[in-house]
Amino acid sequence: MRKVIIVKAGNTLPALIAGKGDFEDWILSGMQADGKATVVDARDGAPLPAYGDVAGVIITGSHAMVTERQPWSERVAAWLPGLIERQIPTLGICYGHQLLAYALGGEVGDNPNGREYGTLAVYLEEAARDDSLLGGLPDPVEVHVSHTQSVLRLPPGARRLAHSERDEAEAFVVGETAWGVQFHPEFDAAVVKAYIAYAAATLRAEGQDPDRLAADAHDTPFGPMILRRFLQIATGG
Repeated sequence: MRKVIIVKAGNTLPALIAGKGDFEDWILSGMQADGKATVVDARDGAPLPAYGDVAGVIITGSHAMVTERQPWSERVAAWLPGLIERQIPTLGICYGHQLLAYALGGEVGDNPNGREYGTLAVYLEEAARDDSLLGGLPDPVEVHVSHTQSVLRLPPGARRLAHSERDEAEAFVVGETAWGVQFHPEFDAAVVKAYIAYAAATLRAEGQDPDRLAADAHDTPFGPMILRRFLQIATGG
């Protein structure tokens, strides 16, 4: 049986790993994968799966930056267009969102509006109305974010699906089966609060209030809903 491949692009904070697991664990849990997904660590040099062997692909977040162009990241970037050409369902999350945009000819760099952390409102575009991943969600939809870099220019042919007050490209789609989401559908409130605490000094230096961001953080059902939808798209469930 072909499975959804979670391409691991990084690790979360050590304290979170010890207590709650890592990015891929949260994705598997949110999807309710039930044996339909497996993890490949992109950083260990192992071959990426053959296109015909995968039902879909999710690229995780990372503390690396796409603009660093690390060799493992460039290898994944070179592999991604083949997924789109074959209409294999693909979902890039945060780093994965940026890497997908970069791989397809978009531009990634530091968000000119500063870092974006917390539970926030993401506003859906008209193009999201009938989208199979984001369609039917409330507008705005509340999700968790934690990032420094952003997609500054969408790749050719991409359609913007969502934006926030600080980021013009919170979500996009290429074709009908390849999405990037800057937000973290796998995060819960505890995770996003840990990231706010981790970045508190930098956020204060930018004029943001990490105490308020932490106080406003709360669980929402929409991240897991998006992950489950993606699994259904990829596996035909």
